[in-house]
Amino acid sequence: MSKEIKFYKYQGAGNDFVLIDNRNSAFNAKDNDLIKHLCDRRFGIGGDGLMLLQDTKNFDFEMVYYNADGNEGTMCGNGGRCIVAFARDLDIIQNKTAFLAVDGPHDADIHDNQVHLGMIPVNEHHRDGEAYVMNTGSPHFVKFVEGLNDINMFKEGYAIRNNPTYIEKGINVNFIEKEGEGYFVRTFERGVEDETYACGTGAVASAMSVALKEGKDGDFNIPIRVIGGQLQISFHKKGSSFSNVFLTGPALQVFQGAIKLS
Repeated sequence: MSKEIKFYKYQGAGNDFVLIDNRNSAFNAKDNDLIKHLCDRRFGIGGDGLMLLQDTKNFDFEMVYYNADGNEGTMCGNGGRCIVAFARDLDIIQNKTAFLAVDGPHDADIHDNQVHLGMIPVNEHHRDGEAYVMNTGSPHFVKFVEGLNDINMFKEGYAIRNNPTYIEKGINVNFIEKEGEGYFVRTFERGVEDETYACGTGAVASAMSVALKEGKDGDFNIPIRVIGGQLQISFHKKGSSFSNVFLTGPALQVFQGAIKLS
């Protein structure tokens, strides 16, 4: 007997996701092959990941995120912004929310299609050669480069993500270049195993790396351009600690429908 799954497709700066309202717990979240199929761009719906919006105590909703490979993932910043827009469109929230994700609680507000998402504080980082390595909800490797447009991101990102240091747990690889008043960032994402049009936690890690490189404390507001659009990162830095961290950018519903499973 065939089965239909109702889904919604959202994108945040080109980072695209399949979203499912799972408040009735009808979706089989343990079926990794199904999730991988739904994220497949040729045989399924297509997306960088899949998210379930679920009920939970003490919060407006819970965000459960899966990578395109079907496995449950760590925090996804652009996914977080998209699920806030999804919750607003479902009339679960209006303009403000507090929700639960894998890395803990998040606050957010949404006005029109711009989502201002609170991210976790970051209190440590280390260096890998010239690169900065930190966890902003997901682990990130950030390296400053020149000629970013011409870099083969699949080749270079794949090599770092699969080197002996990172191959077991994986890491997201970001290259960053100064551009006008802001920066341009490209990201190779683990779980997708390719370059994506945007990565929210990667943009946050990249902006923090800018502040670390400058060696200054205080309040920062850093524009980050990604392939899929423009993001804004703000935080307060003191030494190696970052607090009051926010990721701001667009989140839009692309389409909705039902997919039939045989």
